[in-house]
Amino acid sequence: MAIIGTLLKRGIKLRKMIEQERVRPYELQRDELAALLDKAKKTAFGKTYGFEEILHEITYNRDPHAFYKKYKENVPVFTYNKIFQQWWHKTLQGKKNICWPGKIKYFALSSGTSESSSKHIPVTKAMIKAIHKTSVREILSLADYPDLPGKLFQTGMLALGGSTHLNYNGTYFEGDLSGINASRIPFWFQHFYKPGFEIASIADWNTKLEEIVEQAPKWNIGFIAGVPAWIQILMEKIIDRYQLKTIHDIWPNLAVYTHGGVSFEPYRKGFEKLLAHPLIYIETYLASEGFIAYQLPGRNSMRMVLNNGMFYEFVPFNEQNFGSDGEMVENPETLMIDQIEEGKEYALLLSTCAGAWRYLIGDVIKFVDKKACEIVITGRTKHFLSLCGEHLSVDNMNKAVQQVAEEQGIDIREFTVVGIPHGTLFAHHWFIGTDDEADPRLLREKIDEKLKILNDDYRVERAAALKDVYVDVVPTEVFYQWMEHKGKIGGQTKFPRVMKRQQYEEWEAFVKNFANN
Repeated sequence: MAIIGTLLKRGIKLRKMIEQERVRPYELQRDELAALLDKAKKTAFGKTYGFEEILHEITYNRDPHAFYKKYKENVPVFTYNKIFQQWWHKTLQGKKNICWPGKIKYFALSSGTSESSSKHIPVTKAMIKAIHKTSVREILSLADYPDLPGKLFQTGMLALGGSTHLNYNGTYFEGDLSGINASRIPFWFQHFYKPGFEIASIADWNTKLEEIVEQAPKWNIGFIAGVPAWIQILMEKIIDRYQLKTIHDIWPNLAVYTHGGVSFEPYRKGFEKLLAHPLIYIETYLASEGFIAYQLPGRNSMRMVLNNGMFYEFVPFNEQNFGSDGEMVENPETLMIDQIEEGKEYALLLSTCAGAWRYLIGDVIKFVDKKACEIVITGRTKHFLSLCGEHLSVDNMNKAVQQVAEEQGIDIREFTVVGIPHGTLFAHHWFIGTDDEADPRLLREKIDEKLKILNDDYRVERAAALKDVYVDVVPTEVFYQWMEHKGKIGGQTKFPRVMKRQQYEEWEAFVKNFANN
């Protein structure tokens, strides 16, 4: 078992994993915040917001939540724009000790799925180390999967991510987080890592894919990791190039696929057509801001990592804390991990070892097991569709599309929906990406029917203000060409499940132009 054996020989400790099993989530998170505050108390941010005062509460006040009350009193909540304008822009200028000790050398470029300009997310050495540690914990958890052959751990791991050739402007490096992480892979792991640094450094995405296809027969791949759409495209290219029946004809030991960023379910049907036998699917929650959670054996949810460089807060995702446009109010209600309830949706705030403090990451999660701290991602704060109170989540959409695809026997790889005016009321316009024969009218009827079952608010509004639903069926290629047109082609890019109305006319014109050509 070469990978696991190498990790253990290198002195990778299991203490952190065992500790999370035995210690209460509240205590782990309290101690994690204390460590973060202590590390950053001499920074400009720490001095401004009284980190020393908060640490005093942790040490001397017997009220178990006194420190958290003080933390909320002293430190405001931040969106990206707010923290960048007030603090992070100084780190881009090369200034030291702003939100985290020292100078920030790396910035992850992140625009999510809908922003037009890139965000610069600080990535510190401490964060890179934390991400690597959580990755190791995920790999070690594979030992708990039954019936995995020992030879699997002798194979390579293909990670399809951004370029390791980072842009450098004389002050800092910038690029995809996946590229930053790959460029800093520990030397003891390089033997297992594919496609290797030379190919990983290629900036042009299509050129990188072609080079991977060219080298594919030389590798013994047991693990793959990446965004579902691009992994599927890569496997299709390999199968087509070498005239294979399945990807297992070239990589017979392929057994594990690690994915994240979007729900895998819309891709599952088409993905599994490319396989000779089932894979183990492991969902991960690795954002530009840090490695938050990953799936454990036998679970359909992900366990949050509570003791590795991040402190979490939870904002109830309701009308008291968020407007109809998904914007968070100035002083929202926030909770610690021991104060949440199962089954309710929360927007996530992060305080991290990269200098993010009470930072709204933009994701909405739901706890399915409070004791085990297991979550599912249900959407984004700005990717819920609620023109008139229908409160339609991305989770609702994924489930409806998946159910319809299974019933109709078609492969729906991409979709997006936008809310539009309908006279004085409203309508939803869906674009369904499939290369199979599909009747738009039938898809409209079935998707509408499923959503009424999945979401009571939607059902009520379909009889009131949400007057119609439109469905266009378009080839899958349209979605990928649009991303390339917008400069968003790459390992971490995803098509938005909910499209902003400002993009609607341009997208419609793009779809029509594709059809006419």
